[in-house]
Amino acid sequence: MKTLKDVPVNGTATVKKLHGEGPTKRRIMDMGITKGVNIMVRKVAPLGDPIELNVRGYELSIRKSDAEMIEVE
Repeated sequence: MKTLKDVPVNGTATVKKLHGEGPTKRRIMDMGITKGVNIMVRKVAPLGDPIELNVRGYELSIRKSDAEMIEVE
């Protein structure tokens, strides 16, 4: 299973499935990360957390722990 955390900088991926439960999954979906959306990894902080993404035409930063819950292909 490949997660968003495994996508290299300047790499793109398509969301396949969201893992997690309750408020965490809801928060990820509210940020625009839903099944089928394309995501580009723009930057990763020097220590690996957070990760800056380009989703639906806007920039978004998420924690590495949240990126592990997003399965991509």
